[in-house]
Amino acid sequence: MKEIVKRWNPWWLYGKVPETKKRIARPETLGWITKLLNIKEIICITGVRRCGKSTIQFQIIDHLIENGIAPTNILYFNLDEPLEDKSISILDSIFENYIEINNPSGRKYIFLDEIQNIENWEKWLKKYYDLYDIDIKFVITGSNSTMLSDKMSTLLTGRVISKTVYPLSFNEYLGFMEFELKDTDVQRSEVVHHFLNYLNNGGFPEIVLETDVDINHMRLNEYFDSILLRDIVVGKKIRESSKLIELANYALTNISALLSYMKISKAIGLSVSSVKEYLRYLEQAYLIYQLNFFSYSIKTSLAIQKPRKIYCIDNGLRNAASFKFSSDEGKLAENSAFIELKRRNLDVYYWKGRREVDFVVKNKDNTLMGVNVTYSDVIDEREIKALLEFKENFQGRVSELILLTRNVDKSEDGITYIPIWKWLLGSGE
Repeated sequence: MKEIVKRWNPWWLYGKVPETKKRIARPETLGWITKLLNIKEIICITGVRRCGKSTIQFQIIDHLIENGIAPTNILYFNLDEPLEDKSISILDSIFENYIEINNPSGRKYIFLDEIQNIENWEKWLKKYYDLYDIDIKFVITGSNSTMLSDKMSTLLTGRVISKTVYPLSFNEYLGFMEFELKDTDVQRSEVVHHFLNYLNNGGFPEIVLETDVDINHMRLNEYFDSILLRDIVVGKKIRESSKLIELANYALTNISALLSYMKISKAIGLSVSSVKEYLRYLEQAYLIYQLNFFSYSIKTSLAIQKPRKIYCIDNGLRNAASFKFSSDEGKLAENSAFIELKRRNLDVYYWKGRREVDFVVKNKDNTLMGVNVTYSDVIDEREIKALLEFKENFQGRVSELILLTRNVDKSEDGITYIPIWKWLLGSGE
């Protein structure tokens, strides 16, 4: 075990994090984490596999060393490592070997990657958190959202600050492309060029940095298989793995469409209860999101008979794993808008009267923002009428109406029209 621990921590020997580990910084994501390093609470970073959680940890380690923390006071271990022992004792072994190797004095920074792979990890974390008090700082990651609700809500209440990390935002994507944005009007054509690549290829860091289309396609399919097989089939002990894969393909092909559990059940040949269960697993693994109907009544919003809309964590992953069609750019634009709303930590729904509003954002003051997405050269009048119907239905509660477009940029009849690429950059919000 000592040699494995040493291998994961090259800064003990060289005094710095290797460049291959740090890669390209993500200031939007790193900023909030570095603010939390001096307080006691555990930092928990969650998100889909391969979205950059490990790299972010290496960048935090680099930040600590650059700010005077002794490299030997920092321990990193990736628990996705193929270990024979997945019990809590492996964590004891890692920590004990670390202490034996370095015997660090003062505060220790412990980074545990994909900690959900270890049984009863939360008990171990609580024990050492309470034992060392301020002299230990934990940063953990996981690829399953249930680790927050199931484990932390009991043993670790009040001890954890969590953050979900997504694939690259469009802003971050431009940074990875080394594109310096100075003026959106002057550089419009260049930005749109990058946006079209982002729209179709998504924002997984390794995909963005690789130019070979075939390699990217293979990688994205490997991501998809890894999420389904490792996180769900094995983790949840699924017996009908072929049906799970078929359901995932169906869901990703039909992103943004209104789907009922019954409709999916008939299409896949799977019971309604299994459809609900499998979709929940896909959501827990951050592959998809299910969007509920908006109502001020929680009971109505969550009603089982109400159709849901499904979105995918990443457009590139969706394209690789679904049966895509040439007319899918509208779906991809809507999917990008949804993920950006989630990235901004907003409370999102959809609404449907005579016409449909793609997204309803419920603000903290209980007012509403309606958002429609229309990625075509000519704006369909139905998109405008849907927003106006929504405003009329909720009277004075609607604070803002937004129509995300391909290229129209104006305000008219109480609706703000914004090119979607511009909105993704935070311009014109």
